[in-house]
This record gives sequence, structure tokens and C-alpha cells, in this order.
Amino acid sequence: MPPVEGLLLDIDGVLVTSWKAIPGAIDAMATFREAGVPVCLITNTTTHPRAELAATLNGSGFDVDAGSIVTAVTATAEYLHHAHPSAAVFVLSDGDARADLEGVELVDDPADADVIVLGGASADFSYAIVNRIFGRLIQGGASLVAMHRNMFWRATDTFELDAGAYLIGLEAATGVEAVVCGKPAPGYFEAALSVLGIGAANAAMVGDDVVNDVDGARAVGLTGILVRTGKFRPDDLDRGSPDHVVDSLADVPALLGLAG
Repeated sequence: MPPVEGLLLDIDGVLVTSWKAIPGAIDAMATFREAGVPVCLITNTTTHPRAELAATLNGSGFDVDAGSIVTAVTATAEYLHHAHPSAAVFVLSDGDARADLEGVELVDDPADADVIVLGGASADFSYAIVNRIFGRLIQGGASLVAMHRNMFWRATDTFELDAGAYLIGLEAATGVEAVVCGKPAPGYFEAALSVLGIGAANAAMVGDDVVNDVDGARAVGLTGILVRTGKFRPDDLDRGSPDHVVDSLADVPALLGLAG
């Protein structure tokens, strides 16, 4: 493989599962740091702001700072500031995204919104609220933005449905196509590369999602490394085209020639 000068790492499913460190991930991160290989953590997780993510990961045994994390929420905020600078925005998402949506005018009712934003799925995705969003979109005039298109995610011992399933339904029912800000949007990977200060040809992406992580990164020129942790399933090897497949992040240092 070509020399790798920097890494983009997914968080959930690569570093942690349900916020518990995946075996070998902490040591791998230490190896990257000791070898001088810069790392940017990228995630479609919408539950926690960047500062909280950093604190949670540090509590799990990692050594990271908020400045090295790019989230679907921060990418969405940047898009809204540029594309809809004075719009009224309704956000339906798990957790509280306001800390990373500074400067965005948020409203409490989709009927008052110029832009509808879908984040991570939760119990708040009830029929009543999704139907109100459908009504606002079908009336015309509102734009649809998605923090990501994830179909599901991996909990400790099961898989759980994510917002992508709702998004597909809304797009099909309304004829409105969403702008996606998180993975696998090209701009998302470019924003992460700018944190590292290197080009795509000199970077690799390590992820557990063969479509959003690996193929998305490869589409903009990164080397794509798929791990068999997190949401990985054997049929992913038929659905995507990773450059390399490893058991876990613990195997990446050796793949990069950083460990004997």
C-alpha cells in the first residue's frame, strides 16, 4: 500500500462499542502517536457534542482532544451556515446537538421551519413527529438535510435502526432529496483531511461501515481499511470494495509498517 501520512478513524465500532474500548484500540492509538502519524476521529454519532465525545473517550482510556474530532453535527452546522445562513431550522435527533450548532436559528415545530434536519434516530422519531415533518415537506418550501444516512448501528449485543430508514421513506414520499452532511459525503472527508493538513492520496480511512466509511473515503481518494468489529457483517465484503480488511484496529499498525 502507498505510504500513509495520516489516518481518519471512525469512533463507534472501531475505537469503542457502546463506549467501551475495543480490545487493542487503545494500544493502537498509542502506536500511531509514538510514530508521529496524525489521527482525526470522524463519526456520524449525533448523540454527543465534540467536547463530550473527547471526555467520554478519555474516560474509556484513550488520549484525544476535541480538536481532533469531526462529527456529523459539526459538518451540518458548517453546511447550514453557508447554504442557509438565516433559515429557521427544525432538528430531530438523538441527544442535544445545540452545543455544536451555535449560530443556527432553531425552532421547536417543523411547521415553522425553512429547513428540516434529521440526525440520529431515537424514541423521539414517533409517527406523530415524522408525519409533521412529512406534512411540511410535502407542502413545499422546506429543505431536507440529513446529518447522515446510517441505516443501523451496533449496540452492545444487538443492532438498532438509525435515521437512514426514516430518511429514505421521507424522500420517497415527498420527492424531496436530502443534502447529506456526514459520511459518506465527500465534503465530510475533505473537512477531516483539512484537520490533518494532508491530501487524500496520503491518508487512510479505518471504519466498520463498508459503505459510509470505506467506500465513501475511497471515492475521494483515500485508502479504505475495513475492520471486522462494530457493525461489520461477512456480506459487507460483497457489498463494498475495501483496499484492506483486518480483524480490528489493533492490526492497523502492522499493516502500516509501524509494528513488527
